Amino acid sequence: VQVTESGGGSVQAGGSLRLSCAASDYAVSNFCMGWFRQAPGKERELVSSISRYNQTIYTDSVKERFIVSKDIATNTLYLQMNSLQSEDTAMYYCAVDHHTRARWSACPGVSSGYRYWGQGTQVTVSS
Repeated sequence: VQVTESGGGSVQAGGSLRLSCAASDYAVSNFCMGWFRQAPGKERELVSSISRYNQTIYTDSVKERFIVSKDIATNTLYLQMNSLQSEDTAMYYCAVDHHTRARWSACPGVSSGYRYWGQGTQVTVSS
């Protein structure tokens, strides 16, 4: 599975960005997909995930500000980021699970649960 992120950039605090992730092999339809981020000196953390059944999870710090969605027709995952804060500055990665999970099975919450990764897209928020 090939994964390619885009949409990062520099924005002032309070602004918005939308990240996109193009995935091959119908990954968007079949697998959990996640957005992770990693700031300098910090561990990679899950920002949000979405299952094949559109069940979503958000880390507490982005709830009510970020929205994850997907377009099955174009095999694209999105992350709409609103009210951006300086703490959101990080490299953002798109990741694809490699298990076809049942509806009751949650998406992995850690990076080790995802097999395929993009190269990342930088998001910088200035205050």
